[in-house]
Amino acid sequence: MSLDPPTYLSSLQINIRQRPIPWDGAVRAGTLSEDQLSKIRAVDKVRKEQRKEVVESDLAGYRTLFLGGDGKPSVFESAAKREIVVQYTLVLLGDLLDGIPEFAKALSEHPNPYKPFLPLLAQSSNPEDPIGLLTSTVLTSMIAGTPNLSEKAASAMPPLLSYLSTLTKASDGGLQDIAVLEYSALLRGKKAREIFWKQRSETVAPLIEILRTAVGVGANGDPASTLWSGAASVRSGAEGTLGGGVGLQLLYHVLLVLWQLSFEGASIGDGLEDEYDIIPLFTQLLRLSPKEKITRLLLSSLYNLLSSNRQSLLPAAVLARLPTLLQNISGRHLTDEDLLDDLKKLSDMLDEYTKTQTTFDEYVAEVNSGHLRWSPPHRHPTFWAENARKIFEYENGELLKKLAVILGKSWDNDKQVLAIACNDVGCLVKEVPEKRYQLEKLGLKTKVMELMADSDETVRWESLNALSGWLRYSFETK
Repeated sequence: MSLDPPTYLSSLQINIRQRPIPWDGAVRAGTLSEDQLSKIRAVDKVRKEQRKEVVESDLAGYRTLFLGGDGKPSVFESAAKREIVVQYTLVLLGDLLDGIPEFAKALSEHPNPYKPFLPLLAQSSNPEDPIGLLTSTVLTSMIAGTPNLSEKAASAMPPLLSYLSTLTKASDGGLQDIAVLEYSALLRGKKAREIFWKQRSETVAPLIEILRTAVGVGANGDPASTLWSGAASVRSGAEGTLGGGVGLQLLYHVLLVLWQLSFEGASIGDGLEDEYDIIPLFTQLLRLSPKEKITRLLLSSLYNLLSSNRQSLLPAAVLARLPTLLQNISGRHLTDEDLLDDLKKLSDMLDEYTKTQTTFDEYVAEVNSGHLRWSPPHRHPTFWAENARKIFEYENGELLKKLAVILGKSWDNDKQVLAIACNDVGCLVKEVPEKRYQLEKLGLKTKVMELMADSDETVRWESLNALSGWLRYSFETK
């Protein structure tokens, strides 16, 4: 579970370092200048201490070597047509950044420090292209190596994130891990996290897909339906993997990125839930978590999100049955002190919330989640007698609109949602018949009528029941 460089990247770098480079021939061909070669040789294949001493004694000279300046091109511009030289110098620059913190600061002081690298990111659409991989590593080290995200670094982040997103969509776990670790290195400050979230269709969405695969929710069908219904199933994979072959190390790194993002919970928490069903997804991962480090990240992320969005996300957590799961986790033999602390804080917060909730609050939370299940209110006559009118009035009919949205979906993988929605519409008509026009105005009567021809027997039965009540009150008023 370490944050060491992925094996895929380390192997590539080792392979490139071992290649013989025809440096003198490159000078004769005009690919490199004598001065550039001299500086490269002074730090190539020497002890780290000597390399550090050489660079720190000539920070400006090495900045010009890699970034250009004073009318001189960078080594990447000079050697643009010699791929082997570009690859080698990218690895060399990565080594210097890794071992000499002052060098990253010196590079950031260049008027345009990222200019030589952005074209290298875009030159290949193949995620396995070495130049793209090495360039992203260098850019990440440069941006992460400065204490504050400058305007120059902020402008370089979007294309870098776009490139890394192509790696997260690759089928190779090694490539995915490179991207996720570089994400993690970048997300150390608020501004970087805001940029990351702004590009969430590229950055966050593929990470959510990895997590859904891990919990057994495939790309086909309706992931939200499967998560809320608790129907996700995970087949055991090879040792060290979870569902869909997702490696535990990759899973940990993905959760690390989302944990870093969760520190902006106040501004992104609702978006994470609305767009990605993050609460039921994290709850399901908690059920399956095989490692304390994974459990700790999940609990800490949930606490960050729920504590900063209590009104909107605590109902979702209750609906996902998180309080019961936390009780089960408390019974495990856990030793991580941070985990135990987060577990207590999260449990206390949910206990405090559930003590104040009424059945009506639970119903509101369920409808707002966009997914229905046969929870107690739906079949309880007393609930409808006491709350049907409140449902019509709640936030100017907002719950009725949500029911219309739910009935407008096909729910091919969870037909019971349609049956429950029909049941609820029928109960509303029975208890508040004089407001049928509100339901008709939202198209609910039409949707219920259409479902009488549904392939699912339960859906047909509930739609018929709902419509019969409608017809009864229609005849009685004539």
